[in-house]
This record gives sequence, structure tokens and C-alpha cells, in this order.
Amino acid sequence: MKLAYWMYAGPAHIGTLRVASSFGNVHAIMHAPLGDDHFNVMRSMLERERDFTPVTASIVDRHVLARGSQEKVINNINRKDEEQHPDLIVLTPTCTSSILQEDLQNFADRASTYSTSDVILADVNHYRVNELQAADRTSEQIVRHYLYKARRHGTLDRSVTDTPSANIIGISTLGFHNQHDCRESKRLLQDLGILVNQVIPEGGSLKDLKDLPRAWFNIVPYRELGLMTAVLPEKEFGMPYIPIIPMGILDMAEFVAQMEKHINAWASISSGGKVDYESYIENQTKFVSQAAWFSRSIDCQNSVGKRAVVFGDATHAASITKILVREMGIRVSCSGTYCKHDAKWFNEQVQGLCDEVIITEDHTEVGDMIACTEPHAIFGTQMERHIGKRLDIPCGVISSPVHIQNFPLGYRPFLGYEGTNQVADLVYNSFTLGMEDHLLDVFGGHDTKEVITRSLSTGRDLIRTFESQLELKKIPGFVRGKIKKNTETFAKLNNITEITIDVMYAAKEKLGA
Repeated sequence: MKLAYWMYAGPAHIGTLRVASSFGNVHAIMHAPLGDDHFNVMRSMLERERDFTPVTASIVDRHVLARGSQEKVINNINRKDEEQHPDLIVLTPTCTSSILQEDLQNFADRASTYSTSDVILADVNHYRVNELQAADRTSEQIVRHYLYKARRHGTLDRSVTDTPSANIIGISTLGFHNQHDCRESKRLLQDLGILVNQVIPEGGSLKDLKDLPRAWFNIVPYRELGLMTAVLPEKEFGMPYIPIIPMGILDMAEFVAQMEKHINAWASISSGGKVDYESYIENQTKFVSQAAWFSRSIDCQNSVGKRAVVFGDATHAASITKILVREMGIRVSCSGTYCKHDAKWFNEQVQGLCDEVIITEDHTEVGDMIACTEPHAIFGTQMERHIGKRLDIPCGVISSPVHIQNFPLGYRPFLGYEGTNQVADLVYNSFTLGMEDHLLDVFGGHDTKEVITRSLSTGRDLIRTFESQLELKKIPGFVRGKIKKNTETFAKLNNITEITIDVMYAAKEKLGA
């Protein structure tokens, strides 16, 4: 656990709450102090939900600190059981309340004796994992709980469906374009005559989880959420899953080919016999998706050879890197992810496609890399968009963490064949267009403000005295960068080549550094 004013992935309890509030008729009890209970507001605002978020905060206050939390937590669980009759109540602490080291498993066990709902404690180490890892683990825990429960009661259905079917695992609330990706995935399966058995966790019914093994195979669109859940039925029932991300023309073709392979493996017992999706792939690539045609057009040719930086979660960063290099001829100077737990897979995916790979959770390291690389465009998170604004470099947002603008009302999938069009548009519109380059040179751009520098640190040619360096180190880290930049800007504007303590104070007085 560390103090930070920017995190690419949130704390563990956010991941648990995302999964719990995605399933139908599940309620979450969050054992947390005031200040940790912002999830409800965040979800209602971003997802524009009309219903209340099914999360209740069991507040840790001075009374709890004096007497302990047991009575309050158990009362909150039983109250929600009586009021809302959920199928499941998930109890989760936050990293803050975990400091109390209370036996929450005992609280959950005691509450379950009085509750008609199932009660479980989220099996997550809140000190060691982040939002994405916790979401993946919680999803697997809930599915495991109900599959094992069905097995004990003899209601687990192992017979596969008569027609080809698939589960879509990993669609959740607050996911990056998840709702649009889900619609596009369903449309793809419908085109291919494949039945959607279940979609989890978003909108999934716990009572239907016993039928999860009836599908012929599982689809896992995102590495960050759903992978552990898909591995569970593979180990328990030998149920295959497709690990390929259905993003981009080339990977879409491979993804559909993998579905064909799994369906034909069951051809001997299927009433429909073997399938051949080659003509479907060709038709979609040539006529439905415009991305393949566009990549050969003169418009896209203007972007060939331009340099880009890609950074985001492992799924989107790897897929966008592949699309830029293999499908659009754009050079990726650096590709990176903040998913350190999935670094091995990410390195394998982008190997040979970029000049440099960066795996970090430190946004300042990413910013310095972008400043040194000076790409023509950035494809990253909202943090990289802010970095791009400071450096005057355009940025297309391709991954969480996100902003309200990344929950569009219109249809904007990243997956599937329609997703290829959306990604192509995003890439093309993120670059300065061909004729625009010439017009900016002729007319001096659209902005009347002078661009002093294109790097995050403006003082590459400036000399700092030893005393000024010591003074800078005394400044708190969260404002040190701003003061350093303002001082260097002041020095350049006044033709000062050496920064002393007097220059620092003059800059502070002039610019309010």
C-alpha cells in the first residue's frame, strides 16, 4: 500500500464492488470509514444508472473503534437481507478498514445463520492486489461458490446445449466500453449461429450459474477480468476458452477461426455438423469492416511511418499496438502497461512490434518517456491525455482509467468488426491530418499561445546551482514538478541560463509557482 495522488488501477475493494454490483440481485456490504464510500456516486454518474447501486457502507466510526465492528456489520447484513432479499450478500473491507485486523470471516459466518441470502467474504488481500486483480478474483470466487453449491445439491447440469453456444465472461460495470463490446460480441455470435448461454458478471443471474458448463466454450474479451473465471471450468469440466482478444482485423479472423475449431470438435454429436466461417471472415473483412480498406487508402497512408506511444491496461495496449503496426503501418516507439501482474503475457504480445516496452504504475515515468520520445500521437488512458495536453501531443483514449466522456451514449465498441471501424477512426483522428501539417506551418497553428516547450521538463539547457537543487528537494513531491516547470519557464522567458534560489523566488512571485 502506498500514498499516491494518481493510480492507474484503484484499490481492491473497487474491483470487488464492480463485480458484485454487476451480477443481478447481489448486494455488497462495504466495511469502510467515511471517504471510502464513493463507489455508489461514481457508478451512478458514469454508468448513468437509473437504479440505486446495490452497495451499502457499514461505516467505521468512533463507536466502532471503541466497541468493535461485529454487531454493526452483522446488523447491516441482516437488515439488507430483510429489505431487499438478495440472492447473495458480499462483505468486503477496504484497505483502510483492513488495518483493524477484524475477523470479518467470522462476521459473515454468523450473519449467514440468520440470513436467507448467501453471505460470503470477498477473498481478496487488500494490501497486495489492485482493483483489476480483485475483480478477477471476486468473479471467480462467486462462480466457484455457486458451481460447487449446485454440485452438492445435485443440480449441476453438465449436458451441453443442442446447438453451439458460448459464455461471455468479463463484461462488468465501469468497464471501458464494456456495454458496447457486449452488444457487438452478441451480434457476432448471432451472425455465426452461436447461442449466447450466459454473460457474466454484468446482468448475470446467480441461479443460472449452475448452467454455465452447458456452453461449448467460453469467450474472455479482457485479460483483466474473467480469465480466472474461465480457467475454473476448464480445470473442473475440461471446458475450453478462447484467450484471443477480438480486436482488430487480424485478431478477429483468428478469433472466429478458434470458434470454428471448437465447434467442429463437437461436430460428431452436433445436429448441425461442421461449420466453415472462412467466407464470413472474408465478407466481414472486405465489405462490413471499413478498416482493411481504409488502411490502404491515401488518407491512412499519410500516417504510415509516424510514431506513436501506447499505454494502458494489458488487453487494450497490446491490441492497439498490434493494430497500429500490423494493420496501419504506424511505428510504435514505446508500448506499455500498468498491469505489472500480467507483464509476461504483455511482453510476448508486443515483442518485435515496438522499439521499447515499459511496465510501470508510475505516471511520471510514463510522462518522462513520452517527453523524451516526442511521438506524433499517444494512445493511452486519461492520464496520458493530460500529459499530451501539456506537451501539445494529440491523444486517443484506449483504456481505463477513464472519464465520463469514455461512457458515450452512442454505439462505440472496440471489439468485433464494428470495433475495427471505431478504432480506425480513433487512430486517424488522433493524428494531425496530412494537409493540416502544412496549414499549421503556413498559418502558425490555431492557438495564439506560444508553445515554449514540448517536454515535461523545460530546463534541459538550464544550469541549477547546488543551493537551488537543495531548495527544490525541500518542496513536497506533489507540487515539486509544477514549481520546477514554472521556474524553468520563467528563466527561459527572461533569458536566464542559471537557476539560483533568487531566480526561484522571483519565479514564485511572478508566476505564483
